[in-house]
Amino acid sequence: MAAISSGLNPDDDDGFLMLFNTLKMTFVPNEQGLRFFLNGSDVTDRIRTPEISMVASAVSAKPVVRNYLLNLQRDLGQEKNVVFEGRDMGTVVFPDADLKFFLDASLQIRAKRRFKELSSTTPQSLKAVETDMRRRDQNDSTRDLAPLKPAEDAIRIDSTGLTIEDVVDKMVAAVNSLS
Repeated sequence: MAAISSGLNPDDDDGFLMLFNTLKMTFVPNEQGLRFFLNGSDVTDRIRTPEISMVASAVSAKPVVRNYLLNLQRDLGQEKNVVFEGRDMGTVVFPDADLKFFLDASLQIRAKRRFKELSSTTPQSLKAVETDMRRRDQNDSTRDLAPLKPAEDAIRIDSTGLTIEDVVDKMVAAVNSLS
């Protein structure tokens, strides 16, 4: 998002390195839940837009960006008792995590969920959301660096026919089984 705002060329590794030195990222809990701030601005909703999602998919495959994010995420995870969400959290970022989940659902269901989530912030059609998701899945699962795939020791949950509560119940049961 910051790269887009600054007009950074996606192939400018030195530009990314300079940009990283200017970023201040924070998480702030409020009545809406946990919000993500970038350089003092709440960007929580904007980082989920189709435009940002596709750019993130492409840019996150760059080694200079991967290295920065890997270090940042691992630093954040030092506190333990945290939950991270992402396409390579269990395979690359936290391969030694105590517990890993790989959540999946059919493309159609994921597209409907994302469409509902985005409906107030983008005029994109359900079909366009599904097309974008299909493209991002393909890009992320076939890239050389940190491809989308479940960790071998991840607990896989297919949420296609499940409610949020059902998924949480399955996760809580897995966490409780560690005790």
